[in-house]
Amino acid sequence: MLALLGLLLVIWLVCIVLGVVIKGLFWLIIVGAVLFLATAAVGFVKREALGRGR
Repeated sequence: MLALLGLLLVIWLVCIVLGVVIKGLFWLIIVGAVLFLATAAVGFVKREALGRGR
């Protein structure tokens, strides 16, 4: 019986760690996408500003 409880505790710990890792990766993807779009917008604005100055 104790072995079964130990096994269940290990399974729950694995589930908790996977949940944290997957959610952490999800937020990393969101932050990366936002920063990518912000960099693209800055690059586009600077390109337009340099093109109009000619």
